[in-house]
Amino acid sequence: MLPTGTNRQAIVRGACSAAAALVVVAACSCSPWPWGGEKATQPVSQSQPPFDGAVLTREVLDRSLALGCQYFLSSQRPEGNFVYEYDFVERRQVRGDNDVRQAGALWGLALLHHDSPSEDTARAIVKGLGFFKENSRLTPEGRRYIVYPGNSVGNTGTVALVALALVDFLRADWAVESEEDYKADLAEYIGFVVFLRMANGHFHRQYQLTDGQGMGESSPYSDGEALLLMVKAAKYSGHTRLKRLTLQSAEQMYRDNIQGALERDPDSDTTKAFYQWSSMAYYELSTSDWPGVDEFAGRVIDMAYWMIDVHNVLSRRRNTGYAHEGLAVAWDLARRTGREEDAEKIGRAIDTGLARLIAWQVGGPMPNKYLKKHRTSDALAVGGVMNAADDPILRIDVTQHQMHAAILARRFIYRP
Repeated sequence: MLPTGTNRQAIVRGACSAAAALVVVAACSCSPWPWGGEKATQPVSQSQPPFDGAVLTREVLDRSLALGCQYFLSSQRPEGNFVYEYDFVERRQVRGDNDVRQAGALWGLALLHHDSPSEDTARAIVKGLGFFKENSRLTPEGRRYIVYPGNSVGNTGTVALVALALVDFLRADWAVESEEDYKADLAEYIGFVVFLRMANGHFHRQYQLTDGQGMGESSPYSDGEALLLMVKAAKYSGHTRLKRLTLQSAEQMYRDNIQGALERDPDSDTTKAFYQWSSMAYYELSTSDWPGVDEFAGRVIDMAYWMIDVHNVLSRRRNTGYAHEGLAVAWDLARRTGREEDAEKIGRAIDTGLARLIAWQVGGPMPNKYLKKHRTSDALAVGGVMNAADDPILRIDVTQHQMHAAILARRFIYRP
């Protein structure tokens, strides 16, 4: 496992010097809105800040999430998938598509629905699930896989994320019509993902469209997406038979995608790709009653230190909403395990970083200078999140990751 406390620096091989650590602390305690964003102008109630000097409030997150939800609903095509990229300054759709990110957008909508269910989100999820089922095939053994329009190969992450959308849609506090049919669909998707699992505990990254046979080596992205599906399906959807395989994969992926990857490169791209997926999966394991999961909380917290101190997430110029998904669950595990200093550090990084990203939301509660110069009421833009401080192209998955990070931060840190 990753070392903790005074031994933690061993895993990063000195990559975070004392000077770098001071920079991180300064970044986490800087004055509000250094990136050019502005404080929300509409009146909001004053909830108790989670710590002194906090920039974000629950009310700002509420408004950001409401706008993000509307963006998803407005971006959904009649077929059920989403506008992939949109230049809101030129008011034009950008050519291109990505089936994994399309499936991730559907999962993001299911997460918003689980957090705050409504008729509108339920209807949109049903339409999205229908799109993916229509564009799928069933093997003779009863495994369902997706054949996304225009693709020559299938991507494991697409199936995993559609299945995750089903898991979180079905566990929402909302009556679901045709619930048994959705449960059957979920079982078929899960059966296919398990079929793609290799003997080493990883998953084929792709599959053939003709017969669903797995192909290619593993990917830290599809590994993490498949792992998160397996643990959530076992934990929330009754697929308890997955426990043994899930724990085996969780350990092997930790050794390969984190320990081994960081030994080769202290700022590994493999670890970065696996980071938020593993953090969320290990969080679900840590908060389960399964045997043999005691190590995972410490691993998630230590990886948050890696994300902050080595990967330097607060200095990144592109959108890092993905990282805040992992940081948010790390904060909650630090709180649960009584690691108050760790929770303080992680919480301040979230407050600084997520506030910066909310300033990149079109029509958001605290827009930056670029957005104040390019105000719009375009339904395909409002609520979407830019991938950089001055990038007018809105990509559906960027908003998805950031909205999930905001859900988790509001749930754990910015409580009433």
